[in-house]
Amino acid sequence: MEKFEYKNALGITALKASMSKFSYKKHAHEEYAVGVTLRGIQEYNLDGVLQTSYKNGVMLFNPEQIHDGNAGHYKEGLDYVMLYIKPELFLEGLEKKDIVKFSNPVIYDEKIKYDILNLGSAILNQKDEAICSELYLNMIDNFSSKDFLNEYRNESEFIKKAKEIIYYELDDVLDIEMMSKEFNISKFQFIRMFKSNTGLSPYQYFLNTKLIHAKKYLDITKDLYGCVVEFGFTDLSHLNRHFKRVYGVTAFEYISK
Repeated sequence: MEKFEYKNALGITALKASMSKFSYKKHAHEEYAVGVTLRGIQEYNLDGVLQTSYKNGVMLFNPEQIHDGNAGHYKEGLDYVMLYIKPELFLEGLEKKDIVKFSNPVIYDEKIKYDILNLGSAILNQKDEAICSELYLNMIDNFSSKDFLNEYRNESEFIKKAKEIIYYELDDVLDIEMMSKEFNISKFQFIRMFKSNTGLSPYQYFLNTKLIHAKKYLDITKDLYGCVVEFGFTDLSHLNRHFKRVYGVTAFEYISK
């Protein structure tokens, strides 16, 4: 049976998941994400490269890193815990000003695994913020070493500007013609260039960004129909369908937990 449980604290979203036949569509998160495979095998394409996390594997994702996901053997099933950490909180914990990136997508380290699971358990069980803060520092201190992190390479001006334009169209229909004219190229050139640089087509990126902001809106308001209107979904079923492909639950199920 598929089960996804979300809880929030400190600017961190904790997810405890159990799945077998469910698979995530290609998407990305704006947060850093760290997690542990508890049972089974987790398979996912990360920036186009197949990754495998076996039991006790620690998974590390950078912000906006494109990936999908599924259980490697659906008959066995898959259990895992993930923590999604806002970039500003991640950098504050490391006492860094500049963006950094994880250097390896999957590692096996007992202390890091233990610290991630301790923090995840505290958030999922809604422990006091002071306890969660201490556990967060225990976890983040593991990544202060250069063995785990690389300096971030800035994206091109083309991609930076294209993302900004898409961001301001979240409550509307994506206008590829308008965007391609902005860069003085054909719409097919624009689509090809955007996808080769980000791993997502402009429409996939547009929808992914819309879902990220829809989730944040629901965290604050719990207003499903307001979310539909705010982000230009056709109706609630349209929002629910796309939400589930990325988060494992419908928007209605997400706010009901």
